[in-house]
Amino acid sequence: MPIALLPDRAVIVIAGEDATNFLQSVVTCNVETLEPGEARLGCLLTPQGKILFDFLISRADEGFRLDCPAEHASALAKRLTLYRLRAKVTITLDPALGVAAAWDGAETAAETERLSDGRLPALGERLVFIEGAFSADVTEADYHAHRIIHGIPEGGRDFAYGDAFPHEAMMDQLGGIDFRKGCYVGQEVVSRMQHRGTARTRIVPVVSVGGEPLVSGSEVTAGPRGLGTIGSVSGSRGLATLRLDRLADAVAAGEPVRAHSVILGVEKPSYATFPFPEVVPAG
Repeated sequence: MPIALLPDRAVIVIAGEDATNFLQSVVTCNVETLEPGEARLGCLLTPQGKILFDFLISRADEGFRLDCPAEHASALAKRLTLYRLRAKVTITLDPALGVAAAWDGAETAAETERLSDGRLPALGERLVFIEGAFSADVTEADYHAHRIIHGIPEGGRDFAYGDAFPHEAMMDQLGGIDFRKGCYVGQEVVSRMQHRGTARTRIVPVVSVGGEPLVSGSEVTAGPRGLGTIGSVSGSRGLATLRLDRLADAVAAGEPVRAHSVILGVEKPSYATFPFPEVVPAG
């Protein structure tokens, strides 16, 4: 029953009497309906609708916590501060807090705040704890292997910040966008993509048919068609950003999907609700 420390994550605390209204007006998810004990996917967009930062948001006694990539935590806090204007809100990167992931019913004796991972039940829980007071029994790489198997993208690993739309990163499928709440930065573009069904590019699981290890950054092709690029990898499995319309054309033409000489199977994530080509890997 695994628990993994995630030293690549950091925690930002958003507090103050205007915290709810402030966040509701700038992030993609609905913070008003956020339940205690839930970690919900969300992101902050450019005005053109592309992802600047992704995170998991949860309620805290003092307001909200953002579980985000440590490498980009300071930049996220700075960007939120720019949007604060006169709102009665404090935005603080808390170096005393750490993040872990637990799945398959794992338990720990350490004092933690346990949060259900709102992206997908199979991911398990996020644990927030005081740094230095926690240990784990599996590695960060094991967590990412678990994430990859379930087809869950992460910013900086599977898509570049400032380059991908939320639909491409599966946020519409993983509860990261609320299409019924009021306006937020980039909302018009995201809403238009939803209603017009124009999301042709998606991040989906791929697997090496022969068991060869995959390489992050490899180009994915089918015949003469470029389909996309592999992002996160764990052995013979990975996540790849693919043009699904081109994938469908390749399937119809009977062309195998490849990453260089490696033949790939392409899998529809269990949670996906959109049409998906029936990929039959060539042996």
